[in-house]
Amino acid sequence: MKIKLLVATKDIDYSEHLSDVLSKDHSDVIEVSVCSTKERFHSLLDTQLFDSALLDPSMISTCDLKAITLPLLLWAKEDDTIDMPVGIKTIRKYQRISSLVGTILENYALVSAESSGTDLDRAYITAVWSPAGGVGKTTVALAYAAKKVSDGKQVVYLNLEPFSSVPAFFSESGTSISTVFDLLESRSGNLKVLLKGILRLDSTAGIGYFCCPDNYDDINILSADDISVLITACSGVTDELVIDLPNICDSRAQKVFDIADNILLVTDPSPTAKSKLSQFVSQHNTFERIRSKTKIVANKGASPGSQPADCSLSLPLLHAADEPAVYRTLAAGM
Repeated sequence: MKIKLLVATKDIDYSEHLSDVLSKDHSDVIEVSVCSTKERFHSLLDTQLFDSALLDPSMISTCDLKAITLPLLLWAKEDDTIDMPVGIKTIRKYQRISSLVGTILENYALVSAESSGTDLDRAYITAVWSPAGGVGKTTVALAYAAKKVSDGKQVVYLNLEPFSSVPAFFSESGTSISTVFDLLESRSGNLKVLLKGILRLDSTAGIGYFCCPDNYDDINILSADDISVLITACSGVTDELVIDLPNICDSRAQKVFDIADNILLVTDPSPTAKSKLSQFVSQHNTFERIRSKTKIVANKGASPGSQPADCSLSLPLLHAADEPAVYRTLAAGM
C-alpha cells in the first residue's frame, strides 16, 4: 500500500527537493504530487483524493480539505508570527526526510482503515525459540536475519521478549513499538502503515527493527490473538520476518509456531540446555506438531551428535566485546 501524498507549498526549491528524495528513497510507501499555487491546489482537490498533504499556511486559508484524509500543516520558524488554523496537526518543515515520512505514516495509521491483504503480500516467517535461556537465541535470530539480507531479502526482526534485546544490538532511536500495541488494543487504524512508519533500519547489517516497548507489561499483556494480528501486519511490510520469542512455551509462542514457515530451535553445550531440549522433544506434544518445519541449531560449539534430536546446523563459539559483531560473523555460516 502506498500513501498518496500532496505537497502544496510556494517554496518550490523545498518541494522539488522533497519530491526527489521521496521518489528516490521512499517510493515503496509514498506516491507524491506537488503544487505551488492556490489555483492548482484547488483544482487538485476538486478532482482527486489524497491520503495526506503537507500544506503551507497560505494554502489552506480559503480551501475545503475534505479531499484529504490527513492534512498536515508545514511549520517553520518563520511561521511563528502566523495564526495557525485550529484542528490541523503541524509537522516540522525542516527535518530529516526519513523522519518526516515516519511521522506522516504514524499519523495516517491512526485515521485510516486497515487494508485487506492477500497471501501474496505475506512475508516468509521464521520463529526463533529455545526452552532454555542463555543459549544465544537472539544472536542466532539476528545472524539468520543478516544472512537473509545478504541474500538480497528485505528483513524485519521482531523481538517479542518482555525485556527486549533490541538496545543491545541496535541504536535506540525512534517511536516505541508500544504505539503498535495501543492500536492493537483499540482495534482501529491501520497497523501496517504504522509499522512502516516506526520501522528502523540498521545501517550496518541492513536489518529492519522496532524500538523496544516502553515497559515490561506492554508485551506481557498481549493475547495470542493480539500476537497473531501483529505478525500478520508485520508480514505485510517485508520479504522475511524473523521473530525472537521468549523461552516460555505458552499459548502465544504456540500461536507463533503455527503461523511460522520455519522454526529455529536453539541449544548450546550446557547440561541445562540439553536437558531442557530433551524434555521438550520427548515430553511436549508441540514438538511433533512442528517437527517438519523445525531446525535444531547447536550454538556455541555444541556437538551436533550430542543433541536429543536431529541437528540441522552447528555454530561455533565466538567471543567479541561488540555484540553485533558476533551475529554478523555467524551469519556467514548460516
